[in-house]
Amino acid sequence: MNKLTVLVVLLILGLAALFALTQFPSGSDKVAATNTPPAAIPQPPPDVEALKAQAAKGETAAQIRLAKCYQTGQGVKRDAKAAVELYRQAANSGEAEAQFALGELSEAGQGLPKDIPAAVQWYLKAATNGHTGAQYNLAFMNESGRIGKVDHKEAARWYQLAAEGGEALAQYDLGQRYELGVGVSVDLVEAWKWLSLAATQGQSDAQDRLTKVKAKMTGAQLTEAKSRVASFVPRRPPATKQ
Repeated sequence: MNKLTVLVVLLILGLAALFALTQFPSGSDKVAATNTPPAAIPQPPPDVEALKAQAAKGETAAQIRLAKCYQTGQGVKRDAKAAVELYRQAANSGEAEAQFALGELSEAGQGLPKDIPAAVQWYLKAATNGHTGAQYNLAFMNESGRIGKVDHKEAARWYQLAAEGGEALAQYDLGQRYELGVGVSVDLVEAWKWLSLAATQGQSDAQDRLTKVKAKMTGAQLTEAKSRVASFVPRRPPATKQ
């Protein structure tokens, strides 16, 4: 093979390699094609001026929404005191969500002095108005002794109310209590019922407990537990505000 032939062959091979490279995406191109997330859909900012006007007229829904804006800095400069004042206005009108928010702020000492007794009073108001988060917090505070001595019976009572209102965490905790007899009598049927309801709402730990509870149950108990789950309807909060 003479030199001219060798050069022609090398030229042909080089052109073939170059063509192949143009048909294969580069590493950066492949990442862009497979890993680029979809563009986020922009959310319209809250109409703060409209909320202020509505809140000034005593509209409690606007007071709560505006309080959250001040609390998070959404559409306005963060202002903890302004948030507290708006929550207080709505809370004094009987809004459970605002009462619950003031309980959380009092417990954490955000925008208000840290005051556990005050937090408990706000939670009690919200819980009386059917707020399951407040009921759950009261249960935990009694369970952990944050408001005095540990009281498992009182904790179980609040967990029961929150669970009946559909609170998944309360259903999980209540199910464990019925399984182990903490603050309530052992009742495997009730344990399976509440754990099953919690698992349905995505509580993965509840599914593990269900397996353990089921191993202790008779066939009749399991049938009854499934019947109670099927007939469960979350309790609605009272219509009147306090």
